[in-house]
Amino acid sequence: MTEAATIPLRSPARARLLWLVVVLAALLLLGALSVAIGTRQVGLDDILAGLRGEVGTIAQAAVSARIPRTVLAVLAGASLGLSGALMQGVTRNPLADPGILGVNTGAALAVVVAVAWFQISAAQSFIWVAILGAGATAVFVYAIGSLGRGGATPLKLALAGTATSIALYSLVVAVMLTRGDIAGGLQAWQIGGVGGATFARMGPVLPFLAAGLLLAMASARKLNSLALGDEMAAGLGERVALARAMAALSAILLCGATTAVCGPIGFVGLIVPHLCRLLVGVDHRWLLPFSALTGAALLVASDVAGRIIARPAELDVGIVTAFIGAPFFIWIVRRQRVRDL
Repeated sequence: MTEAATIPLRSPARARLLWLVVVLAALLLLGALSVAIGTRQVGLDDILAGLRGEVGTIAQAAVSARIPRTVLAVLAGASLGLSGALMQGVTRNPLADPGILGVNTGAALAVVVAVAWFQISAAQSFIWVAILGAGATAVFVYAIGSLGRGGATPLKLALAGTATSIALYSLVVAVMLTRGDIAGGLQAWQIGGVGGATFARMGPVLPFLAAGLLLAMASARKLNSLALGDEMAAGLGERVALARAMAALSAILLCGATTAVCGPIGFVGLIVPHLCRLLVGVDHRWLLPFSALTGAALLVASDVAGRIIARPAELDVGIVTAFIGAPFFIWIVRRQRVRDL
């Protein structure tokens, strides 16, 4: 029996509202910790001055640098959590995640090739290239996973995505080895992180994230219909191919744009939807916004943890999410059982 079948479709409205308050409060608290915690200790006066844009002291400058970093972590976490929920809804696959399905790596390879071979340097170009790479990889993995008897089962998609991700990562390394002059910067970006964020750097990606968010919210009811099966959805008047394409495009926009600015960050899209289903059920009208908020909270928490664990240095957020996500992935596989996938 799948996870979707064991969780009731509706949770009491009061419980959902309570969890909404809890998640929002946690996100606000984590945002405050992100601004306050770092290599340099800062006081409340420094935080308030930094929020006003003052940079007269080193502590105030540190706060001013942490604010855009926190905002980027919120945007990236929300986008990855939302894209994971969309991918799981589109494929009806509990293992779907931008990292596991290879979408992140496809976006990363496209960016690396664009930089190394075509000398692309404009931020807008990075975003388009990453989105195209993510889209092409998603189509390829789904096509491979659909071969043979049974169509695109969760296990076949996970195996196809993992194999594709390994192959694409090998190509990323091969390309970087031929360009020692840019390998250092690309290697740091390849880990996945939010350090060095600026509002100017985030500006070009915002329209893509906004478009992905709008498409995602418009897909919520359609994903509820798809969860009943393609035949039932069609019987209810849903245009199945269009519904799937809209939700998939939203996930690709969110994942590709986030990868362009942060690098490939894995497992957020796997962990968050499962956690949110436990809180609010499988109704995508609630699941999608909760996945966005919880993904934002998870990535901010991972960024703060990376600063604390390796102090005075830092662990990039992509490393922290990998430490969290790998055991979670194993737990899901054991819980679902391979024969049920």
